[in-house]
Amino acid sequence: MNLWLVYVVGAVLSWGLYGPALHVGQQAVGSRLKALLCVGGAYFALAVLVPVVMMLAKGESFTMTPKGAGYSLLGGALGALGAIAIILAFQAGGKPLVVMPLVFAGAPIINVLISMAMHPPKEAPDWRLYLGFVLASVGAWMVLRFKPA
Repeated sequence: MNLWLVYVVGAVLSWGLYGPALHVGQQAVGSRLKALLCVGGAYFALAVLVPVVMMLAKGESFTMTPKGAGYSLLGGALGALGAIAIILAFQAGGKPLVVMPLVFAGAPIINVLISMAMHPPKEAPDWRLYLGFVLASVGAWMVLRFKPA
C-alpha cells in the first residue's frame, strides 16, 4: 500500500469523526463558541506546535516564500472557516447525520472545479467526470433520504 493512501485513510477517518465529535462537544460545553475555542486550541497544538518541534528536530529552516506562506495561510483560514460554518450549521439546528454528508459530497465537487480552473486540463474532461458530479450529488441525497430515523 502506498504511504499517501495511508494518510488519505487517516484524513477520511479524522474528518468522518469530526462532525459527530464536534456536535457532542458543543452540547457538552454548552456553547458553540466554547467548542470553537477548543477546536482552535487543537489546531494550534497540532498545526503549530507539532510542525515547529519536527522542524527543529530536523534542523529545517523557517524561511518561506511570500507566495507559499500566503497560500498556506489562505488554506488554513479556509479550513478554519469551514469549521466555523459547520459549528454554525449545528447551532442552527443541523445534525451531523445531515450536515456532514452535504459537506463531504459538495467539497470534492468544488475542489475539482477550482483545481481545474487553477490548472486547466490540456483536453476537455471526460464526460464521466460530470457523471461523477451527478453521482456524488445523488449519493448525498440518498444518504440523507435513507438515513436512520
